[in-house]
Parts: sequence; structure tokens; C-alpha cells
Amino acid sequence: MKTSIVFLLCISVFPGFSQGRVVREDETGFAECNVFFPGQVPPEGFTEPFHVKICQQYNKEPRFATLYSTKDKIPLYSAFKFTKPAQSEEENWLVEPQIDDPENDLHEMVHEANIGGTVANLGANQALTSDYAGSGYERGLLNPSGLNEEDFQVATYTLTNAVPLSPALSKSWHRDIGKVVEQALIPHCSKMDHLYLLAGAIPSSVRVKGKVSVPESLWLAACCDAPEGWSLGLVKKINDENSLADLTVRELEKQLLPGVHLFKGNCGEDKQSQEKREAVLQAVSQIRSGEQVETSDNQETKDSGWVRRVAGIIATPFIKLLELLIYIFVELVKFVFYFLWLVVKRVVGTVLDGVYSLWNGMVSYLKAVSMVLISIPYDAGRVIINIFLGFLQIVQDVMSLTYRILSIPVGFILHLAAFPYHSICAIPSVLKDMATGIGGTFSLVIDATAAVLHGFYYLAGHIVKRFVPKGSSDD
Repeated sequence: MKTSIVFLLCISVFPGFSQGRVVREDETGFAECNVFFPGQVPPEGFTEPFHVKICQQYNKEPRFATLYSTKDKIPLYSAFKFTKPAQSEEENWLVEPQIDDPENDLHEMVHEANIGGTVANLGANQALTSDYAGSGYERGLLNPSGLNEEDFQVATYTLTNAVPLSPALSKSWHRDIGKVVEQALIPHCSKMDHLYLLAGAIPSSVRVKGKVSVPESLWLAACCDAPEGWSLGLVKKINDENSLADLTVRELEKQLLPGVHLFKGNCGEDKQSQEKREAVLQAVSQIRSGEQVETSDNQETKDSGWVRRVAGIIATPFIKLLELLIYIFVELVKFVFYFLWLVVKRVVGTVLDGVYSLWNGMVSYLKAVSMVLISIPYDAGRVIINIFLGFLQIVQDVMSLTYRILSIPVGFILHLAAFPYHSICAIPSVLKDMATGIGGTFSLVIDATAAVLHGFYYLAGHIVKRFVPKGSSDD
């Protein structure tokens, strides 16, 4: 398949064109993508907790629906409608961030190279391009890009719509499904927009790099939900790229999970037109037999295929070198864009810093001027108040000094006038005190004289008793 470098660059710069919304549990079915199922009722029986419903969108319009297994890291089925055969094919592989990181703000599919660490646990629940690199498997599309055009085709190139297929099987699957849909199904459905298609894969235990399940078989279920409608199932085994078995939808459901019902009421299987169904089966048989005749009768094609393989082996190093040069060119272009972005960022940052500093200086200057202007009336009022308080203090001091000067003669006159009064009133007290003193002195003299006489009397009596003989008293 061809790869457009310009397209890749545009998608890497503008990744938001593609959207793949993980449907919430509180939404009915596949939300706005229910239009890809007959009666807007999705298949029943796929109820495992690791089954994730994705409404694949592009340019804000639903393009097809996918049920994805985070355990097997492949889609279990993609539901779509035939639009028109693609005129050209351009690959740009996308991933769904919310499968690995439900809390991420990226609500749309993005190019894997542009995620750059913004998604936690990237690759934990879905396959990445690195899982296919060097494995010998291609990213085979369940909803083939060749059955879609324009925006519908771009939307198919998501890793949530791809399963590991060998190059030969991938080519055979896309070729067979394209022929069956265009040559057998579309001509026998009276309303093309009522032809509902389910392309699915049955996981196996074989893993690519121990991570991505290689399907054991691929299947297609078709439902013409119109007057004289019909339904049909096709199965292609992985080990036989030329196999394409037809069976009823009920028989196909038995090969899937228990309790699975692909179409509402089996798409009217009990009431479908047997003639239409037989015509479809005959067309499928013709397509199948035509492929077998072509592969068995044309030995030269096999020989030329062997020559092409040898030429491919010889050309592989040159192709790898070309891919390396393309990769280097893409990375160089990205580096140039990144360098220009850094330069612009630095210049813009410097300009913004200068503008910010200038703005801060102007704000500080205006603030200082405003504070000075505001302080002028305040300072003037404070000076006036201080002058007034000083004047009041001077008046108070003058009045206090005057009072003290005037209080000196008044006090002297009052003390002088009161002197005679106090002097005359003190004479009786003085005389009383003098009389008391004289009386006390006289009493003291009398007491002292009596004490002396008493002492002499006592002494004389003692002497007499000491020296007068006791005998004279006996005589």
C-alpha cells in the first residue's frame, strides 16, 4: 500500500481530524454509531469486562463501530456500511488513547508518534505499531479500506480496526471481501444503504510478541434489512488463504461466543427471501470458483510469482534503505519544525518577559505617584492639626504661668492675716502646757524627797538590827 509523506506530515501536525470515542457504560449500545446496525441494535452476547465499544469517527461524523478486546488487543468485530469503492489508498495509523488511559483528556484518535508520553500505560490494552514491526505480520483491516472512500477510508486506518495477518492472507481477505460485497451482496440488496456488514475475528492463543492475538479465523456477516431481505455468513480460515466458506448467520453464531446474536431477530432469517439468498450464494460460489480456476489453471502466474518473490528478496535492502531515507527525511522535517517552534517560543517568551517587566515598572511607578498624591492632603492636614495643638499648648502654658504668678501674693496675704488668729488661739494651750509642766515638776520633787527619806529610814533600821546585841534585849 502506498504511503503519502505529505498526508503523514499533515496528520502529525493536525492530529485532531480523526476521532475514536470510547462509548461510556451509561450510553445505549454504541451511541451515535448505532446507525451501523439493523434496527440500531448491536450484537448481543459480547459481555466480557475487557470488551470496549468504540464509535469510530472522522471529521466529527460516525464512520463505523468497533468492539475491541483489551485482553487479546484486537477487534472482535467492526460494523459498517458499504459506501463506494476506494479510488486510492493512503495509510495513516492511529491509536485510541482512552483505551489505555480512561482519565486522559484526549477524546479522539491520534497518531501514535504524536502522543509523546501524554498517555499513561500506552499499549497496556491495545496493540501498537511496534508490536507488528519485524513480526512477519501485517495490520489487516477488518473493515477493509477498499470498501470505503474519502473520510470513511481514512477512519479505517486505526489499530483498533486491525488484526495480525500474514501479507498473503491480508491481501486475500481484502480481495475476497471486496469482490463478495461488490459483486454478490450489493447487486442483490434492493436498498444499498440497508446492507449492514459485520467483519470479525476469532482470537486464538497464538500471540505476536506475546501480546497481540493472531486470529484463528476471519468472518463476515451480511444483513439486507429491506423487502425481500436476506442474511449470510462467510468464514475464512487463517491456515488456508483461499478458503471462503458460506453458512447461515445462526451457524456462524455457534462458532462465536455462547449466547451471541449478531443481528436483531437474525435479520429476519425466518422471513427472508430464499430466492435472494440463493442468488447471493450462487454469486459467492462463482466468485470462489473463479478464484480457484484462476489459481489452478495459470501455472505461469505461479512461476511469475516465484520470480517476483526472488526479485522482492533482492529489492528488500533497497526498499529498506528507501524507507530509512524517508524516515530520516520525516524526522528531519519534524526537527526543523520543532527547532522553529523553539526559536519562536524563545523570541515570544523574551518579548513577553520584556512587556511584563515594563508593565510591572509602569504599575510600580503609577502606584508610587498615587501614594505620593494621596499622602499630600494627609500630610497637610496633619501639619495643620499639629499647629493648632501647638497653639493650644502655648495658651495653656500662658494661663498656667499667670495663675502661678497671681497665686504668690494671695497666699502670702492669707498666711499673714491668719497669723494673729493662730497666735492668740495658741496662748491658752501654751499656758495649760506650762501649768502642767510646773505641776509635774513639783510632784516629781515631792516623790523624790519621799523616796530619799524612805531610803534613809530603811538603811538606819537595818544598821540598828545589825549592830545592837541581841542579849540586851533579853535582859
